[in-house]
Amino acid sequence: MAFIVAGVTRAATLQVNGPHRSKTNSCGQSLTGRRSAFVAGAARSSWTSAWARPALVHPAPRPLSVPSQQRRSVTGLSMQIAKMQKARNADNAPRGVHTAASVGSVTSEAMRKKSITRPVIVAVAADSGAGKSTFLRRVQRMFGTEVPKGHTPQGELMTVICLDDWHNRDRQGRKVDQITALDENCQNFELMAEQLEALKEGRDIMKPIYNHDTGNIDPPELIQPNHIIVIEGLHPLYDERVRKLVDFSVYLDLDDEVKVAWKIQRDMAERGHTLDNILASIEARKPDFERFVLPQREYADAILQVKPTELIPDDKERKVLKVRLMQREGVPGFTTAYLFDEGSTIVWTPCGRRLTCAYPGIRFRYGPEVFYGRDFSSIEVDGEFDKLEELVYIESHLSNIATKYYGELTQLMLAAQSAPGAKNGTALFQTVAALKIREIYEQLTGRKVDPMVRA
Repeated sequence: MAFIVAGVTRAATLQVNGPHRSKTNSCGQSLTGRRSAFVAGAARSSWTSAWARPALVHPAPRPLSVPSQQRRSVTGLSMQIAKMQKARNADNAPRGVHTAASVGSVTSEAMRKKSITRPVIVAVAADSGAGKSTFLRRVQRMFGTEVPKGHTPQGELMTVICLDDWHNRDRQGRKVDQITALDENCQNFELMAEQLEALKEGRDIMKPIYNHDTGNIDPPELIQPNHIIVIEGLHPLYDERVRKLVDFSVYLDLDDEVKVAWKIQRDMAERGHTLDNILASIEARKPDFERFVLPQREYADAILQVKPTELIPDDKERKVLKVRLMQREGVPGFTTAYLFDEGSTIVWTPCGRRLTCAYPGIRFRYGPEVFYGRDFSSIEVDGEFDKLEELVYIESHLSNIATKYYGELTQLMLAAQSAPGAKNGTALFQTVAALKIREIYEQLTGRKVDPMVRA
């Protein structure tokens, strides 16, 4: 569960259901971040940064008494559960796996204690292995928020919910019913929409848990409203009722060739899978992915497309990538970024005196396009940056990227230069998307978030 410690507004994770012992987020990926320098009215929590420059280090908070936290959390848990009622759609799942799901009947105490103006919901849609965890770490760093490890990470500012928790069948049930986790009929969308609506309205929920380690559906956990609620997974934009709750959405779109290369690298190196098993798994998922996951691009506000480079003829290694940031026009609060001249069509090769380019070089494109019958503006970069400190030259020609000072984009890239894709367009456009999420949060709530990295 999440609990609030008096004196310092900070949420931590308390295990309340014995069977579940996951130390990662609900989709099985570890998420780490920094503590918050988020500004709430006149009050500000100032924290030591693990990756800021020494001159910017803030004083650490006073030590907290762990035993007293635990006593308060247990009391708070009992009080919150007492204010719950069974969810209307708790009986929709086969074999009764969601019958214990519930929603709060009154406004959550977290709304007052954390001074939440209104929860902002951000959706991140993608297939497995598309880089959701890397992107979410950039979003967390943008807000300077710490999201503790746990099944559903609940931080002082941000909560990250994996929508796999609303699978309506456990692993064995999917085998018996011959259905995949990507299929729309394997999701309890009614309960998902009901509980996410409750969170957005400021009420607590007892959310189901899909245990990725065991494949079982465990007893539910307490989730409280937060300033930012990220919903991520395979289906955040599939159901219209859920889409209506989302304030901003991002779809991570990998080309098939890149997806295969990435999954081979990850699953062989990190998980010990064989090449044949990886290729068989990709092929087995493909029909349901194309039917249930890929069409969600139509509803995304921003799409990050990753494709093979066009700069190397017959490239087989897939180490150099072409990455596009597609931005839907007309989204409230979302001003699209552009290169040089808004609305123009531009091809730019910036290599020269101001930007060092190793083989095969770098090429930018910008211009309008129509996608799914909607107007988009797209920025594309093909190639890799040789020296990240020179990226400020590129930044000087980008507009509407929601930075708070000249060079902030470059500093954010430098601060995360060990992350995957740090020297190509994936990191560049993931960072721009994170900046946009910060901008939209500020517009919707009237709150201000201090820059986490300074020049």
